[in-house]
Amino acid sequence: MAWRYCGNQIKLWRTQSGLSREELGEEANYDAEYVKSMEQGRRRPTLRMLQVADQMCRAHGLLEAAQEYLKPEKHPERSNEFMALEKDAIALHSYESLLIPGLLQTEEYARALISGRCPPLDDETVDIRVTGRLGRAEILTGSPTVLFNFIVYEAALRTRVGGATVMQRQMYHMLEVAELRNVSVQVLPEGRPAYPALSGPLVLLETVDHNLYSYIESHGTSVLCGDADKVSDHTQRYGVIRMQALSAEESMQFIREAAEKL
Repeated sequence: MAWRYCGNQIKLWRTQSGLSREELGEEANYDAEYVKSMEQGRRRPTLRMLQVADQMCRAHGLLEAAQEYLKPEKHPERSNEFMALEKDAIALHSYESLLIPGLLQTEEYARALISGRCPPLDDETVDIRVTGRLGRAEILTGSPTVLFNFIVYEAALRTRVGGATVMQRQMYHMLEVAELRNVSVQVLPEGRPAYPALSGPLVLLETVDHNLYSYIESHGTSVLCGDADKVSDHTQRYGVIRMQALSAEESMQFIREAAEKL
């Protein structure tokens, strides 16, 4: 909505000033179709466009001021509610089938994932999303009384996100985080009959008020669930996955060996 509103303001100021898209685009080094995309909210109006439009339309800083409201969000909008709950959680249990959980990701690993998104993101959004993801990890050390349990399917360790070197550093980072007394990391080896694990990632979260939630994310969509019956179902599934996973000690050895083989 911010893109659309700002783009519409550019259009209104442009037409009121008697300028064509071609004239505005030529001054800003954009073609007319690109200007049209920004005016219609299909592309985020750039700072360059706002500055040029402000000067040519004599908006006296009113258009350029919109830049503050166009900065990319640290997290996709669909996950904002979950991120807010995550900050104040007293317990978080996470299972990932193909990727390393976000709270355990290194900068290199996170950047490889976020920059490889399809459709692609612009560089500014990538940088802000990476910073946001790394900032989330502060909750791991923020309070030693908050409990974190992470289970990763073996496939997540075999998927070489960013290449072998990035993946190796990622696994060593997991070993370091697992040394925190409020964090446990477990591996679910392939071949074990934990069939609920094949349904994809799952997060269980408990707030300071002892409200329980489950969170599921896949292919640009996510569901935050607070319904007691559904959360109970998800809790049972997580329990089956955890029963089939290696112990924390066995998992550390498994991750260490996997890293050494890269």
